[in-house]
Amino acid sequence: MTSEVIIDAQPKEISIALLEDKRLVEYQREPREASFSVGNIYVAKIKKLMPGLNACFVDVGYERDAFLHYLDLGSQFNSYAKYLKQVQSDRKKLYPIQKASHQPDLQKDGTVQNTLQVGQEVLVQIVKEPISTKGPRLTGELSFAGRYLVLIPFGHKVSVSSKIKSGEERARLKQLIQSITPKNFGVIVRTVAEGKRVAELDAEMKILMNRWNEAITKVQKTQDRPQLIFEETGRAVAMLRDLFNPTYENIYVNDDEICTAVRHYVSLIAPEKANIVKKYNGKVPIFDNFDVTKQIKSSFGKTINYGHGCYLIIEHTEAMHVVDVNSGNRTKEKAQEQNALDTNLGAADELARQLRLRDMGGIIVVDFIDMNLAEDRQMLYERMCKNMQKDRARHNILPLSKFGLMQITRQRVRPVMDVDVDEDCPTCFGTGKIRSSILFTDQLERKIDRLVNKVGIKKFYLHVHPYVAAYINKGFISLKRKWQIKYGLGVNIIPSQKLAFLQYEFYDAKQQFIDMKERNDKS
Repeated sequence: MTSEVIIDAQPKEISIALLEDKRLVEYQREPREASFSVGNIYVAKIKKLMPGLNACFVDVGYERDAFLHYLDLGSQFNSYAKYLKQVQSDRKKLYPIQKASHQPDLQKDGTVQNTLQVGQEVLVQIVKEPISTKGPRLTGELSFAGRYLVLIPFGHKVSVSSKIKSGEERARLKQLIQSITPKNFGVIVRTVAEGKRVAELDAEMKILMNRWNEAITKVQKTQDRPQLIFEETGRAVAMLRDLFNPTYENIYVNDDEICTAVRHYVSLIAPEKANIVKKYNGKVPIFDNFDVTKQIKSSFGKTINYGHGCYLIIEHTEAMHVVDVNSGNRTKEKAQEQNALDTNLGAADELARQLRLRDMGGIIVVDFIDMNLAEDRQMLYERMCKNMQKDRARHNILPLSKFGLMQITRQRVRPVMDVDVDEDCPTCFGTGKIRSSILFTDQLERKIDRLVNKVGIKKFYLHVHPYVAAYINKGFISLKRKWQIKYGLGVNIIPSQKLAFLQYEFYDAKQQFIDMKERNDKS
């Protein structure tokens, strides 16, 4: 199996697609100005204590206060609290964590009102992004994740991933890490560290230590609260950190800055793979070029087809996600039980992909087609478990219930990725009436004339639906050629699959969006 990563950087958002054998399996999209990402660390203030919940609400600068449960404060909370006071007591010289003393562990049966006070400053890290009406979820146990190691301030032990089975390798890694771990830090050794040399692990340890030092220096130097003191690596690099494996053949990026950052990161963790990071310079949008746009359009929405007329219906609710399996117009000449099994096995394959693709979390209930044979139900359960082995998120799958329902729980740390694939009419603005389609190119020419002669932009890119682009480029003396003769050679026509039939977008020479739409376009 080969994997490719496609990164589409737009002025307002960054989208990342992971392809396995050219098939879209993971898709992430994040606004450029997004904050409150999982992994961010804040110095925040306690806003309100909730003794009934044994929790508190914390002001981290979000519109809704973040939630922090007493049990999420962590056993080393007292050590953090004392060290925070020591750091803030001297604005000129940073108190090193190696000199900090360990305080007694926080009691597991304690109460929030006896531990915290309103207005108290605490170091917290986001473990779950704001979802729906809920604010971020916090923890008091800070961690800095790298590719091979996770650094934990005030930790007191080295843990090795249970997925590393070799006892000899586990002992080697534990002894090695203990020898390079600074005082008052703990470390978790990740699975991908198996077989790595001391130089690679020591280099990452220094990087993680620098992140901690930079974060705590911000606490010492500034007094603004709440304050972001550590921002998790950009989404592009963060995804690569968790996903990167030797099967990656290519990483394509359409932005110079992000391409440089990704290439730098890959050269750090796998120098021999640095050449797989490539800058995409094509005129066609990057997602269109790699067939990602079409796969997004067909893979999101309420109804998902997966072959032979079968389809899934996926509904997202506040409490859970509900999936219904339908055989549709499947007409294979087989017994009813065999048809039901084939349909359900295909649904299990597609559903495992959908869970990763949409990042569906929480409770998922699946209504499979009823099957009478116990061995068929067991086969379906085993197929689902096998398909979910590729999923990085923690999950749990229960066998089919007597009602034919399968219950799945999957770790939820951010809102479900639900892309709206329905296209709004770009020209009628909801009235149901548009100008004659034959006049569409006349409308575009008026926009071009205004752009060139009034706004003064001589070079630009006009993105239109591929059918419209084909019409504009048709013939030896095409409409595009006529426009170039009249308005200059700066007129460029780009087909874009994401646009509706009579939709258009203008971009300048630096690929910045130019808003040329007007309400009277529909009149």
